[in-house]
Amino acid sequence: MSTLALARERAPDADFRPRFPWLGGDLQTMRNFLIRSTSGRIADLSRWPAERLLLAMQDGSGDRLVASLHRPADRPTARLRRAPVLLVHGLTGCEDSTYICASAAHLLQAGHPVVRINLRGTGPSRATCRLQYHAGRSQDLVDAIAGLPRDLVGDGLYAIGYSLGGNVLLKLLGEGRAGLPIRAAASVSAPIDLGVSARCIAHWRNRLYHRWLLGRMIAEALPGTVSAAERDAVLTARTVIEFDDRFVAPRNGFAGAEDYYRQCSGAAYLDAISVPCLVIHALDDPWIPGDLYRQVDWAANPALTALLPAGGGHVGFHASGDHVAWHDRRIAAFFKGQ
Repeated sequence: MSTLALARERAPDADFRPRFPWLGGDLQTMRNFLIRSTSGRIADLSRWPAERLLLAMQDGSGDRLVASLHRPADRPTARLRRAPVLLVHGLTGCEDSTYICASAAHLLQAGHPVVRINLRGTGPSRATCRLQYHAGRSQDLVDAIAGLPRDLVGDGLYAIGYSLGGNVLLKLLGEGRAGLPIRAAASVSAPIDLGVSARCIAHWRNRLYHRWLLGRMIAEALPGTVSAAERDAVLTARTVIEFDDRFVAPRNGFAGAEDYYRQCSGAAYLDAISVPCLVIHALDDPWIPGDLYRQVDWAANPALTALLPAGGGHVGFHASGDHVAWHDRRIAAFFKGQ
């Protein structure tokens, strides 16, 4: 690894210390789910009433993504106004995912308008879409951004992608699309090599995660606009890789799971990213191997800043000293400097 990349890892901002009792990658990963399932608690966004947005996709499908727009309670002057932030959820998530609501609350408190988007076929977008999202559907973000209110994005916006949403965002940023109003971006726990990540989640030590995730993927796909053959493919899939190979890949024009993974993995697009982008990943993430991130020469692209703490789990980062997640604090600080 390059000297610069090591320096970035060891910088004070990368000094993550877990909050007791959430010790280790697994507890960090499960904490959001455990807290929500036992108490029903998510971040309270009632201070910032949501405005419903319907964002049309431009592929002729008639699909529209549903999003929630929140504006800061105190309207700042033009000089102090902060750019809006688009939040993109992960696999089987939606606008109400615990980490999305927590990030939204922190960013709104800091003065940013926030857009919580639901990708195709998820959450409220389920009723307005025939098609479904996947890890490489970056055009959907282009269309969604184009549909945001002009007064909101006139001076640009920030974007954050979590897990699979992070991969979609990194792919988008590296595709060299002209005219995107994204001023800066961040990814959290993105599966930048989809094949390696799919095989990791299927490993025996992750069997409970795998069973839970595959069950949610199947439930998300059904019922939906699927043929009888697709329904059979979904119901007979025994692994995430089989699900991708039998359902996601053929439905979206890929030759199979490996072709889908090869074309859509974010790692292939990192070198071409030109906007400031903060990449956060925990080296003890049980779903996505830390070695994927250690193998990247972060110094090769000055637009990228990598924070790779030893702990934090998968979209966890529950740190000592503050109940605001560590990644939310690091991202807010990063955007403030752009």
